[in-house]
Amino acid sequence: MIVRIMGEGQFALAESHLAELNTLDEELLAEMENGDGPGFRKTLHALLDKVRSLGSPLPDDALEPSELILPSPDASLDEVRDLLSGDEGLIPG
Repeated sequence: MIVRIMGEGQFALAESHLAELNTLDEELLAEMENGDGPGFRKTLHALLDKVRSLGSPLPDDALEPSELILPSPDASLDEVRDLLSGDEGLIPG
């Protein structure tokens, strides 16, 4: 699967890693709902770091369709909240 980190690029990531990403996504969603800014920031960075460490970066000139689009590392809690629909996190499932 292809994961895009906004403002950074795309990463090829095995779907077998979705469970790890979902765990962090659930934490992120809970922190957003509780208005926990510091916790949100820490978990967002952990989620993006996990994508970077488990995935392989695609070349800058590659334009593959992305199955997942994650916010940039400096995205605010409100910006990420706007990306979400309903009670789903950033990662469906």
